[in-house]
Amino acid sequence: MTDPSANGAATSGSPTPNASRSPGGARPDWVTPGEGRRGGRRRSGRGRAEREMVPEAHFTSYYGRPVVKASPWEADIPAYLFLGGLAAGSSLLGAGATATGRETLRRSTHITAAGAIGLSLAALVHDLGRPMRFINMLRVAKPTSPMSVGTWLLVGYGPLAMLAGAGELTGLLPTGLRDGWVGGLVRALRTPAGLGAATIAPGVAAYTAVLLTDTATPTWFGARHYLPFVFVGSAAAASGGMGLIWAPTDEAGPALRLGAAGAISELAVATVMEKRMGLLAEPLEQGKPGRLMKLARTFTASGAAGAIASRRVPGVAGRVLAAVSGASLVAGSACLRFGIFEAGQASAHDPKYTVVPQRERLNTKLAAAERPAAQR
Repeated sequence: MTDPSANGAATSGSPTPNASRSPGGARPDWVTPGEGRRGGRRRSGRGRAEREMVPEAHFTSYYGRPVVKASPWEADIPAYLFLGGLAAGSSLLGAGATATGRETLRRSTHITAAGAIGLSLAALVHDLGRPMRFINMLRVAKPTSPMSVGTWLLVGYGPLAMLAGAGELTGLLPTGLRDGWVGGLVRALRTPAGLGAATIAPGVAAYTAVLLTDTATPTWFGARHYLPFVFVGSAAAASGGMGLIWAPTDEAGPALRLGAAGAISELAVATVMEKRMGLLAEPLEQGKPGRLMKLARTFTASGAAGAIASRRVPGVAGRVLAAVSGASLVAGSACLRFGIFEAGQASAHDPKYTVVPQRERLNTKLAAAERPAAQR
């Protein structure tokens, strides 16, 4: 997986009057009207108007082209983000099920975690192109690199989650292996492996958000203070929803509480995030990313409401409502990951989302520097 943080070099044009115009001569709609006009007047110290000979320079981008290069990632990466979160949340739920003796919930969450992390790794390797590229990332351990930290988290978490899942499937082995030392060893390692995976799971759920925000992609970078919390809530909602699909009613309590809590926290933090991102939240509200984010909110909110209501519906109807609500939570989590991914890519293609926030930050610094020391 190529790290797009190296692709953040600016390509701004020189401060000529033509630099704020597109190839067709039209001024971008985000350039303030009147910028770069000649013939402006200013007042001299004696109150007389003087013509400005050189207009004030205003930078946009070179012929409206992107200022930063969009990441080369494709659909494999949002799938990798979603499946990793689902696996991590399922491991935590499985540890709780083990501690409270909920066998069906434990079995389903261990199998879900193993399958999800396997598919997540497959998506990552497919994006890299060759398995050796993933192995090459293990040559170094760099704490300041989210990609390096994430690689080592996966190396520690993946085998433990898969071993716990394999321990739940020994019944599918031939009789000789199932009843022999192989089956006995796998079953004996199931519980410690599941608990070990649960200890690493929070890092697996959160690090992918840091991986996105530690780039020059405007919308991802603008969400850096909130996205890890959104992703953790999304992981909890997805894993709780998957637990509701498979667990019987008498064991589904922990899955319901985890899914509902994750959904509520995801919706709350995502709402605050979009309000505080300002201009950089626009890609989350427009086009394909906007549609995906709207679907994510709809699925997540309806899934949480349905899951809570299912506790008051008796019999088969309650069980069906819980399963449908769980599927809605899983779908909402998937739409969220794909929506945030697509929004970041869209923001990288439009120079507005790079230039305007930079101007605002520069103006803020200049205003602060010009204030008298007594007012600071």
